[in-house]
Amino acid sequence: MILDRQSRLNTAEIRARLNSTEFSSPNINADEISQFIELFQVYEGAMYELSTKLEILDNEFQVHFSHDPIHHMERRLKSVNSIIEKLHRKNLPVNTKSIKDNLFDIAGIRVICNYRDDVYSVSNYLSQQSDIQVLRVKDYIKSPKQNGYRSLHVIYAVPVFLSSGAHYTPVEVQFRTVAMDYWASLEHDLRYKTDLPDTRYSEHSQTLLDCARSLQNIEVQMQQIHRDINSAPRLDNAPQSHPLIKSDDSL
Repeated sequence: MILDRQSRLNTAEIRARLNSTEFSSPNINADEISQFIELFQVYEGAMYELSTKLEILDNEFQVHFSHDPIHHMERRLKSVNSIIEKLHRKNLPVNTKSIKDNLFDIAGIRVICNYRDDVYSVSNYLSQQSDIQVLRVKDYIKSPKQNGYRSLHVIYAVPVFLSSGAHYTPVEVQFRTVAMDYWASLEHDLRYKTDLPDTRYSEHSQTLLDCARSLQNIEVQMQQIHRDINSAPRLDNAPQSHPLIKSDDSL
């Protein structure tokens, strides 16, 4: 199952947002707006191309192993306002070249898997496909963040074939288990959607850290049971990192 966080590319909406957004220059011109729209089209194409590959992998697992490793997927394109805000934070000019050279999370897919083995199996099989490239890997499952966050982040370069030829475009993919996603959603709410006093915030943060450790132990036990009763492949190593670009930590 694929969940889209917004409808498909709406060029009229993008044009309106670009015209209404405050830029460093008084107004963005018509040619620049067209370039933005074309760029969004390429990112959307890369996102859909990669999600199709993931669906095919999931179906293949079902045929060969009677097991669906992917519970569901979520896709999203970063909004125009978010892109411009990020460029401003980085003191970068607002244009398509700046986006292509510096932002690698415009297109994002979150792949929610059933088990930890599934995370590595799906990510490795995807990484081995000859027509895509692995640009960067951050494995927060084997090396969790201090707050307890766990997920495998991979940036892929995916070819999008247009009339002008193939355009290799980055897509950031976060692979995680259902339990990891459940935990991350609550931690995100605590960080960004609350005005709790500092003491209560600290208490909840510590509790979430304890929960992350407990969930990890539970996942290991359930994974062992799953391994014992199923024959799905195991790939314990993350894709090899290619240090070309820096990955953003969130979709």
